Amino acid sequence: MGDAQGFLKHTSRELPQRRPVPLRLMDWKEVYEEGFAHETLQTQASRCMDCGIPFCHNGCPLGNLIPEWNDLVYKGNWREGIDRLHATNNFPEFTGRLCPAPCEASCVLGINQDPVTIKQVEVELIENAFDEGWVAPVYPTRLTGKKVAVVGSGPAGLAAAQQLTRAGHTVTVFERDDRIGGLLRYGIPEFKMEKRFIDRRLAQMEAEGTVFKTGVNVGVDITAEQLRERFDAVVLAGGSTIARDLPVPGRDLDGIHQAMEFLPLSNRVQLGDPITDEEGLPPIHARGKKVVIIGGGDTGADCLGTSHRQGAESVHQFEIMPRPPEERAESTPWPTYPLMYRVSSAHEEGGERVYSVNTERFVGEDGKVTALQAHEVQMVNGRFEKVEGSDFTLEADLVLLAMGFTGPQKNGLLEDLGVGYDQRGNVKRDNDFQTTVPGVFAAGDMGRGQSLIVWAIAEGRAAASAADKFLEGETALPSPIAPTTVAQR
Repeated sequence: MGDAQGFLKHTSRELPQRRPVPLRLMDWKEVYEEGFAHETLQTQASRCMDCGIPFCHNGCPLGNLIPEWNDLVYKGNWREGIDRLHATNNFPEFTGRLCPAPCEASCVLGINQDPVTIKQVEVELIENAFDEGWVAPVYPTRLTGKKVAVVGSGPAGLAAAQQLTRAGHTVTVFERDDRIGGLLRYGIPEFKMEKRFIDRRLAQMEAEGTVFKTGVNVGVDITAEQLRERFDAVVLAGGSTIARDLPVPGRDLDGIHQAMEFLPLSNRVQLGDPITDEEGLPPIHARGKKVVIIGGGDTGADCLGTSHRQGAESVHQFEIMPRPPEERAESTPWPTYPLMYRVSSAHEEGGERVYSVNTERFVGEDGKVTALQAHEVQMVNGRFEKVEGSDFTLEADLVLLAMGFTGPQKNGLLEDLGVGYDQRGNVKRDNDFQTTVPGVFAAGDMGRGQSLIVWAIAEGRAAASAADKFLEGETALPSPIAPTTVAQR
């Protein structure tokens, strides 16, 4: 490393400041102050140790060469740094904003100090590269004449498409929504990632030759049979889109919605779609309402931040699990991703987080939800049991279900293709990401189940490598995931 004693001289993490809460609730821009001095970032990069065995490599599904680009940033070699970063990650501007950074959780320095600010170095590297004009189209050295269809334009589909295009194949990405991006576009609020960053990367991909077709519901507008006839290989990269429901009495009342009914509408407003009323509000909104979010994960936090910006009267976020400890739980020792209490930017902005609670029923008047009845729970022999005497009623006129997803949509394309499914209901694939149908591959949430953005990109890259080998007999595309581990997950 450039400064072998950096971690001794600089013992604390330094990150960009978040804008004051009252200010950022007035807009939908990202929550961080603009600008982070290169000198400050280089100091942070110097904390990366010459640790011998960089466990951050194991923590990152993409296999990012973290110590290498930390060292290059410290030395001021920004151009070489972005080349090393792009060698393993197609979209560091996405992961640098959205990934929960399992690499930092496994940082050796994190054993007894604050870990290296890996994620911040990553996002500053790519933003500097765009500013300098270093992010340019990468063209294939030859065209293979083979055609590949990628179904789904989330991070897995985009990664697979870019890799296959660069390998010389003619790649068409099909998206059933009206814009490219999948959950990046319509599931992630603007305050977490502004959509201009997607558009900027799509311009590069289009220049490289990737073809994007929106508003195409594959399986309906193009049948599975037509897809197989027109393309030499298919990569299934749709999301895990079937939301987990809460089938309790009163579920059919108006005012109870899945998170992915609520969040995309807000994003569409920011994109200028004409879906608002006279007050500028989308069909489902939180203004002046008592909001209850059921689900304590990232999607729930996205609903929380969105509700704040829309002017909710109050917000409660329910979580059935107990409140995590302030520090790393003993059940998740280093270098595993720690179970611990976390405060996102949305949680800073208000609302009440309620743990160890289960919703029994929804109550309503005139067909609309007005409250919910719930009780506290405790874990007994691995099962949740009701805490007697803990029943309570909470007023609510907007309930958002953010409890995760159970798998991909099976009716339509998947059934028509005839792919198999694993025990969890995801698309089954072998060690080469190939489904039970030859020439059809699956990547991301569709095959893995709901997961992190880094896993989606890693699987997209791995599926591209496997598809390229299927088409050409060999491949030079790197795969971050060892083939022997795919079918075992």
